[in-house]
Amino acid sequence: MPAVMPSTVSLNQRLKLLRDIGRTLRQNLQNGGRLRPVDLARGHGLSTQAIRNYEAAGILPAAGRTPHGYRTYTRRHAQALRAFLALVPGHGHQTATSIMQAINRDATEDALRLIDESHAQLLDDRRTLQAVEAAVRDLEPVPQERGDTFVGPLARRLGIRPATLRKWERAGLVEPRRDPQTGYRVYSAADVRDVLLAHQLRRGGYLLVQIAPLIVQVRSAGGIAPLESMLRDWRARLSAKSRAMLTGAAALDAYLNCRPVPSGDEPSACTAASSTTNPTQPPNSSR
Repeated sequence: MPAVMPSTVSLNQRLKLLRDIGRTLRQNLQNGGRLRPVDLARGHGLSTQAIRNYEAAGILPAAGRTPHGYRTYTRRHAQALRAFLALVPGHGHQTATSIMQAINRDATEDALRLIDESHAQLLDDRRTLQAVEAAVRDLEPVPQERGDTFVGPLARRLGIRPATLRKWERAGLVEPRRDPQTGYRVYSAADVRDVLLAHQLRRGGYLLVQIAPLIVQVRSAGGIAPLESMLRDWRARLSAKSRAMLTGAAALDAYLNCRPVPSGDEPSACTAASSTTNPTQPPNSSR
């Protein structure tokens, strides 16, 4: 399944926008390091309202205000925005938001715990992929045998709700027979195999409509070839997520070093780093 990419402007459009605002941005940075909402927004293809929303959500530190009440931002805000946008591909919008909120309320340990949890989930997903690959390699037609089970015990075994199994049945992922006397669903060994495979593929992010035809082919002993491309795509997406987490970590580390300093001290790491770098540069963009 192709990775779902966020809707955004193209890289060429980003670069054109950066060139268009470059002169104004340099002037603003030289004027006490102050940035307007539009200066932050344009470099990332965002709206000024999005910048205000990020500030209201705690993703960005609180903005300063001019005597007339206009918002003013600094290099630190630009670095915060860059860190957040870099975190989203690897951690997701919700977790990235929570990480930035924790950093901005000086709860760095909470932010690091959230990052650790994302890495742990990624590792778990890799193990799930390995389990699916192993299951697919060993998948063979299951002969009729004893050991039938019911919806409740099977749901508890997988850690899901019975309603989920019934939903999978409606989607064609599993076809349990009905006990003629009680009407209860009865899952054979082959049904359990199909449920286990469906459960593993769902963990990999695949939709029911994508899993159903593959289960049908496996069920009819048509081979496992259709699964091979899915597994390659799954592995590629996990690798891309790992790389995205690295990119996000680098941007967040830069933001953590971008601390306010008392007046008269040496420039902060944020100021030093920004002296030769455009702080509104989108992550991974070329100049």
